[in-house]
Amino acid sequence: MFIVNLTYIKPLDEVEKFLEKHIEFLNQYYTKGHFIASGRKNPRTGGIILMRAKNKEAVQEIITHDPFYQNEIAQYEIIEFEASKYCPELKNVLNNPLDENEEIK
Repeated sequence: MFIVNLTYIKPLDEVEKFLEKHIEFLNQYYTKGHFIASGRKNPRTGGIILMRAKNKEAVQEIITHDPFYQNEIAQYEIIEFEASKYCPELKNVLNNPLDENEEIK
């Protein structure tokens, strides 16, 4: 599992210009089963994406499709971790890894 910590490096008016496309990006990877949760930080200095992928390289590849990345709106910190404790509602998500042969598109 990975935490992707986005930090805005452009003013919020620039962020807003790409927000709709960023949300489309998020929706695409929720549909594919990669993203578990996401949202903006408070105060609004960036956002967090909780995701699963087969490795860090796959996470980096996914990030390249984010309009915030493509337009240099945010910096990305990738943190990998293994959840040793979690609520029962997350059991299916955490115990069903992605197919190792799945391609990132």
